[in-house]
Amino acid sequence: MRGGAQLSVTDLRRSTRHDMNLPIIGEHRARGDIMLQLVNVSTTGFMATGIDGLGRGDRVTIRLPQVGKIEAFLVWIDGERAGFQFERIVRLDDFTKMIKSFQPNPKLRSTN
Repeated sequence: MRGGAQLSVTDLRRSTRHDMNLPIIGEHRARGDIMLQLVNVSTTGFMATGIDGLGRGDRVTIRLPQVGKIEAFLVWIDGERAGFQFERIVRLDDFTKMIKSFQPNPKLRSTN
C-alpha cells in the first residue's frame, strides 16, 4: 500500500513564490483548527511553519483571499518548515488579486 498524498497537480516547485509572514487558520480533519504561519505562497502551494503534529500526506484546508477555501497536502517537512501542495492550481488572475489584497496600501505595492 502506498503512503502519502495522491496528488492530481503535477509537482511544479519552480512556480514563482511570494514571500510573506501571515498567520492563517488551517482546518485538519482529525485535529480541527490549527494555526499556521504562512512563509510563502505560489499558484501551486505554500510553505508554512507551526506544523507540529502534522506528517507527510496530511490534508489541511485554508482560506485565502480571492481563492476561497482550498485544500493542500503536506508534501515535505524540514525541521519547523513544511511544504504544502494545493489540490488544484490557483488561476494566475486570482493569485495576482490575492497578492494585492495582502498589501492594501497601493503605495507599497510593486508596479508589476
